[in-house]
Amino acid sequence: MAGAAVESSFDVAYWFVDRALNENEYIQPQKTQRLMYLAQAYFAVAYNGRKLMPAVFVADQFGPTEPNVFRACAIQRPAIDVIPVPPLVNQFLDSIWRRFGSLSADALSRHVNGHSPYQDAFAKGVKTEIPLPDMIEFYGRKANAEPERSTRIGAPPIERVLRPRTMVSQAGKPVSVHQWRPKSSS
Repeated sequence: MAGAAVESSFDVAYWFVDRALNENEYIQPQKTQRLMYLAQAYFAVAYNGRKLMPAVFVADQFGPTEPNVFRACAIQRPAIDVIPVPPLVNQFLDSIWRRFGSLSADALSRHVNGHSPYQDAFAKGVKTEIPLPDMIEFYGRKANAEPERSTRIGAPPIERVLRPRTMVSQAGKPVSVHQWRPKSSS
């Protein structure tokens, strides 16, 4: 399996912070954490288990958290050289932002905290790692709009999260295209 698509979790965190600023919005740290978590999960679904960023998420009392970015950004944005993300990652993060960016930090936390990967890890104890395979299984299900338990909340399937690319057909007409993803053999 290939390495992560970006070099650092800060590249993704700052992408979301900068995107919010470009839209004249202040993004709360908790919202940034949830967006990073969803981006990691959906990227792994879309790209056959490949990580978006070299990160581990833990079940914090407020929701899934990437502890290194959380600690580094607790007081203020640290002066870190952030490398611009590749075009594929930029388009992917744009899709995550378009789907979830309009939600408040509280609404996004309530939503994500109802998902089984977080709930299962949190049940084992605060700061328990949320396994990437659990994230892939949950966010990769087509039927995850049907909660497993009454206390769990479903998540949109990847087809409703990822924004299709628009290209031009040979006849000159715009067409929407998605990356081909073969079905798993399980």
